[in-house]
Amino acid sequence: MSSTPDKRDIDLAGYRHSSAGKGKPFDLKRVDPAAKPFSSGDKSQDKAALSALALEIDELQNLLFANRKHRLLVVLQGLDTSGKDGTVRGVFSNTSPLGVHAVAWKAPNEEELAHDYLWRIHQQVPRAGEIVVFNRSHYEDVLVPVVNGWLSAEQTAQRYAQINDFERLLTENGTVVLKFMLHISKDEQRVRLQERVDDPAKNWKFSMGDLAVRKQWDAYQAAYAAAMSATGTAWAPWTVVPADSKTHRNLMIATLVVRALRELKLQPPPADPALAKLKIE
Repeated sequence: MSSTPDKRDIDLAGYRHSSAGKGKPFDLKRVDPAAKPFSSGDKSQDKAALSALALEIDELQNLLFANRKHRLLVVLQGLDTSGKDGTVRGVFSNTSPLGVHAVAWKAPNEEELAHDYLWRIHQQVPRAGEIVVFNRSHYEDVLVPVVNGWLSAEQTAQRYAQINDFERLLTENGTVVLKFMLHISKDEQRVRLQERVDDPAKNWKFSMGDLAVRKQWDAYQAAYAAAMSATGTAWAPWTVVPADSKTHRNLMIATLVVRALRELKLQPPPADPALAKLKIE
């Protein structure tokens, strides 16, 4: 495993928010969805770098599992076509399903609705030594209801506070929480939706409901900005990932996942002393 400094150790100030409660709202409009801050400028080099990072994630995950002192929760949020599925495939392409698994969140069922909205979420957070990737997450409960007017301002603020407390609970008990908002432009979404319509192999991905949500574009942008402003904390900051480029999106997230795992300074656990004299016949 490489121990060299990350060549993409760039300033994330323009893409990260961790100042919730300090009167510093996050301005999503200042992030260009077409930006490529982690790119080398050469797509083939970026793909090679992504492949190397995917291999390193596998090595680091093995150490994470061997130590079983930490956990990693990766939260992927974004509008339709922003690339949540593609991120899971691209970033975790070399990791074992024994130590990494994804949870795709849908609308809650009857049993889940009978409990508080975080009940089902808590059941799926990673166990010691695991990496869990949330494809959508508990943040749907402060996005969809807000856009559709199902929550009052007071209820929304209450949920923000509850989510912050929930994520603090996770981090204080050994879970590293990485939250990524996959930020695409409205024009890029149009292109990707049209591809789903035009390509028979992708028709299954398209829903007429996608068009209804697209008409609420500005409302969702505002809801995302408000949610990130309120829940980007020191223990679980938000990172906005420019996602018009699929390669860059995956490269940026893979780099930050590797960085977070490296910071844990994982080492193989001590060997059983009996192994020193053991000879296999």
